[in-house]
Amino acid sequence: MSMEIVADVAAFDAELLQLNEVSPLALKANPSFVESLFEQWLSLPDTNRLVTQLLNEAKAGGPLNVQGNSSSPHGTANNALPSMFPAGSAPPLSPRSSSGSPRIMKQRVGPSHLGSPLKVVSEPVKELIPQFYFLNGRPPPSEIKEQCLLRIDQLFYGHADGLQMQDFKPVAKDICKLPSFFSTSLFRKIDVNSTGFVTRDLFVDYWVNGNMLTMDMATQIYSILKQPDLKYLTQEDFKPVLRELLATHPGLEFLQSTPEFQERYAETVIYRIFYYINRSGNGHLTLRELKRGNLIDAMQHADEEEDINKVLRYFSYEHFYVIYCKFWELDTDHDFLIDKENLIRYGNHALTYRIVDRIFSQVARKFTSKVEGKMGYQDFVYFILSEEDKSSEPSLEFWFKCIDLDGNGVLTRNELQFFYEEQLHRMECMAQEPVLFEDILCQIIDMICPENESYITLRDLKGCKLSGSVFNILFNLNKFMAFETRDPFLIRQERENPTLTEWDRFAHREYIRLSMEEDVEDASNGSAEVWDESLEAPF
Repeated sequence: MSMEIVADVAAFDAELLQLNEVSPLALKANPSFVESLFEQWLSLPDTNRLVTQLLNEAKAGGPLNVQGNSSSPHGTANNALPSMFPAGSAPPLSPRSSSGSPRIMKQRVGPSHLGSPLKVVSEPVKELIPQFYFLNGRPPPSEIKEQCLLRIDQLFYGHADGLQMQDFKPVAKDICKLPSFFSTSLFRKIDVNSTGFVTRDLFVDYWVNGNMLTMDMATQIYSILKQPDLKYLTQEDFKPVLRELLATHPGLEFLQSTPEFQERYAETVIYRIFYYINRSGNGHLTLRELKRGNLIDAMQHADEEEDINKVLRYFSYEHFYVIYCKFWELDTDHDFLIDKENLIRYGNHALTYRIVDRIFSQVARKFTSKVEGKMGYQDFVYFILSEEDKSSEPSLEFWFKCIDLDGNGVLTRNELQFFYEEQLHRMECMAQEPVLFEDILCQIIDMICPENESYITLRDLKGCKLSGSVFNILFNLNKFMAFETRDPFLIRQERENPTLTEWDRFAHREYIRLSMEEDVEDASNGSAEVWDESLEAPF
């Protein structure tokens, strides 16, 4: 059996040879002599057998039983290593004292280098990894838990039977840190038996022991509103929250005398929430979508702001007023449904017939209306938000599907030309100088800068700030002409308020216009009444 053994001579300890006739200091001073001496020892048959045995034990995974360790003061008594001297010719060793020799003061740790040529790896230190997953949520730290329990005791003091629904708002606001208009939903979530009371123990069991205390607000709201057997939120889940908002918010008190408009306002807010946050468009709002959206911030803003119209995201009454009035203007028979002929009048006949046909084909989005060929109020909310703010991702996705005639995920030259042809015809009918499609195509390519100039993808549109203008060029003549003329006043307004979206600016302009028209109408009616009285008074 041939074997190669590489020994680290520099790390070899001459004292291990235990040769009385040769001084260890002399051995250390002559490393070449030590190397030759070590090679001679390795050539002995007994050494060969020992090394072979140790290798076999190491391969089998067994412990390395190495004898003859130099850490023993009587190493020669049970030394199984083969001796360099013939039997009986080795001189006796002088007795050693563990305290007498300074060389023994240095204790060796672990097996010697002579005992085995294999390096023994010590077992890795087991590090305790703290628990990072909790099935029912991370339990609150003891300090936070004690502070919460102290505050709970204060609010429930003197209410042995528990708190009623009208007394629960401080619990939702001060302890749970939720918007105040969640108190009713939170109360009903805890009062599962509909007793009309929530005791201290019931609340502690739900909020503290249920680890709701350590959840982020999005998860808390999701858990409160969600139905037990579902893994998502529906539009119905938001209605109790909107009802409490309408009943308690100071900016919405004027609606309490008109319940029908309260209901329409709540529906509009919910439709806007699902338009922007429910990106899958299936009506099932997941926790992931809720966390990615800005609804939680908007709810907190609505709870803190007395003027509801300053809460531009979702809750503004002025925005609802604009949406509802626009729908009412188009719905001439007031059956709360509009058809193609109604929609074509939108924006002073701004849209082309071809794009209206695509909207009613329901390729981009299925109508919720159950009447064939009719668009309901919810469908109109989705349409007007898409039409008036083409910079938002839901709008880009909506119009992209409308223009993508073959549904292959790209917009080609032919598809763009199909929709622009009607725009070109309308410009000719209005005696305006027509812009040829070849020029328009070059302009669109320069605006979008697509990865491949032979077609445009949705990704190209989402990466460009001028994508909305592209759709206006194709099917909205009024906005196309406005884009070409570029009103400096509007440009300056956009630069002064960069946080406002296109929808915010549109809703603000339309609300002013609609309110002025209503004021003029009221004034004319009032003057007519005064005139009638003056005519009748003398007689």
